[in-house]
Amino acid sequence: MENILEVKDLFVTYHGGVEAVSKVSFQVKKGETLGIIGESGSGKSSIALAVMGLLKDKADTKGEILYEDTDLNSLNDRELNFYRWNKVSMVFQNSLDILNPVLDINTQIAESIIEHQNISKLEAYRKSEELLKMVGLQSHWGKKYPHMLSGGMRQRVLIAMALACDPELLLVDEPTTALDPVSKNEIVNLIGKLQKEKGFSMIVISHDLSVINTLCSKIEVLYRGNVLEEGIAKEILDEPAHTYTRGLIYSSLELNVYQDLWGIRGVCEEGKDSACVFYSRCNQRKEQCCSCRPTLKSVGKNRKVACNRGGIITLLEAKDVKKTYMHKENPVEACKGCSVKIRSGEIVSLIGQSGSGKTTFGKILCGLLKGDSGSVIFEGEEVQGNNVTCKKKGIQMVFQDPLSSTNGKLTVEEVIREPLDILKDGDKEYRKRKVMELLEEVQLPKEEYFLNKKCNELSGGQRQRIAIARSLILEPKVLIADEISSMLDPSTKANITRLLKELQNRKGFSILYITHDLYLARKISDRVLVMTEGKVVEQGNVVKVFQSPREEYTKKLLVNAF
Repeated sequence: MENILEVKDLFVTYHGGVEAVSKVSFQVKKGETLGIIGESGSGKSSIALAVMGLLKDKADTKGEILYEDTDLNSLNDRELNFYRWNKVSMVFQNSLDILNPVLDINTQIAESIIEHQNISKLEAYRKSEELLKMVGLQSHWGKKYPHMLSGGMRQRVLIAMALACDPELLLVDEPTTALDPVSKNEIVNLIGKLQKEKGFSMIVISHDLSVINTLCSKIEVLYRGNVLEEGIAKEILDEPAHTYTRGLIYSSLELNVYQDLWGIRGVCEEGKDSACVFYSRCNQRKEQCCSCRPTLKSVGKNRKVACNRGGIITLLEAKDVKKTYMHKENPVEACKGCSVKIRSGEIVSLIGQSGSGKTTFGKILCGLLKGDSGSVIFEGEEVQGNNVTCKKKGIQMVFQDPLSSTNGKLTVEEVIREPLDILKDGDKEYRKRKVMELLEEVQLPKEEYFLNKKCNELSGGQRQRIAIARSLILEPKVLIADEISSMLDPSTKANITRLLKELQNRKGFSILYITHDLYLARKISDRVLVMTEGKVVEQGNVVKVFQSPREEYTKKLLVNAF
C-alpha cells in the first residue's frame, strides 16, 4: 500500500527559540490511521499544524512533508490552498476558539466550501445541511450560533467542516478533550464510522489512549519533540518497549483500570543536546545516556525505539527452574520448570494458593536457595549463592514475618546499617546519613531516640518498614517481597503497600511481589504469574489475566476470590 503522507526529518522551531519538533519522520499509508501520543508540550499539535502549513508566521519548519509526491513545506500559501481542506484537512481542538461566535453554523461550514470548491452559495448551504446530517445533527442546528450548542455538538460541527471538501487525509487534534463520557464515545464512534464510509486516511493526536486504541493502527510516541517509539498500536499498548511509553500507559485511567495513578516521575526538563531527551526521568538510565542521544532503531518486526539500551531491559530471567524437597523420603516438587522475566521498573505479582511453590521460587531467584536445575540470570550474570544480594544495585528480599527477619536485640540504626557495615561501604558518617535518609523515606522518625531503639520495642508495622529500609540501603534493582503485608492489620497493610509502591515509582526498582491476596495483586501489579502445584500456569498483563483468564486454575482462583 502506497503512502499518502511522508514526513522526513521535520524540525519545528518557534520564533522564540523553542524547538518543538526535532527530526521527526513517519509515513501514513492510504486508508491507515496513525496515532501520535505524548504528554502536553511534546510537540503533537505542532506536527499537525506544520503539515497544514499553518506555522509559517510563528515558526521555522525544516524537512519534507510529502503529500503523495508534493512537498507541502516548500509551497507558498497560494499553492498550499489547493491542498488545504481539498486534500488535507484538520479537526481542531477547542471548538469555542475555532468557531466564529457571530456567524451561524451553516454560514461557517458553507464559507469553507465556497472558498475551496467551485460551487454556488445555494449549493454550499445545501451541502452544509447534508454534512450536519452526516455527523448526526438535525438541520435546524445549522441556524444556531456556536454558544447555543453543547461541546459534543460543536465537535461534530468541526468534523463536518473538516470533511466538507472530501479530503483524503484528515488530521484530528484531541477530538474528545473536555467531553463527557457519552459525548466522547459518540465522537470516537462517529469518526471511525465516517472513515470506514469515506476511506480517508487519518492522523489522530490525543493524550486519551482509549481513543488511540479504538481508532489507530499505528502509533508514534513523542517526547520533547522526539519520537521515542513507533509501531503497531495494539502491540505498543499491550507491551511498550520504551520506559516513557510505559509511563504514559500506566497513567491512563482507561487502560490502567486497577492500579493507583502515579504518573511518570520527574518533570520534563531541558538537558544537554548530546544526552537522551528522557534521561532525567528514566529508571534504567546509564552513564552513556548522558552523553549519547539515541536514534530510532528497530527492536523487532514493525517496532522501533530510541533507547541506548534497546528499550526496556530484562533485569532478571529464570528459565526452567526445578526444585524438589524430600519429605519423609517422599519427593515434593516445589518448582516444576518455572520461568519468569522481570523487566526494569515493573511490578510482577506471583500469585497462587499457599503451598503452590511461590516462596521457594522467590528464594531461588535471589540465590537464597539453589535450584536442582534451570538457570537464573541477573543482568547477564548467573545467580549463585549470595552473589547478587551482597552487592549494591543487585537483588534484595523482604520476608513475610518482620519479627523474625529483623534481629530484635539490635537497634534500628544497626539493623538498617548492617549491609553497609558488611560491605565496608563508606565511613561511619556516610552510613548513618544513609540510615537517616531511608528512615525518612519509609516515614519513620530519624531522631537519635528512634535510632537507638531496639527492634523488639517496635510494632509489627514499624519493623516491616525497618525491613524495607534495610533492603533498600544497597539500592537494589530488583526487590522480592514475600507476603510482606499478610501479618499486618488492614490499615497498616494499606500504608505499607502504598509506601512500597511510592518508593518503587520514585526510585525505579522492579518488584516481584509474592502473595495469595488477589485483591492486592490486582491493585499493585503490572503483570502477574499464576502458580499452582509448583508450576507457573499462566502469566501476562494484569488486566488481561484478571479479566480474561485462559487457564482453568486461574478462573477457579478468581471466582473464589471475587
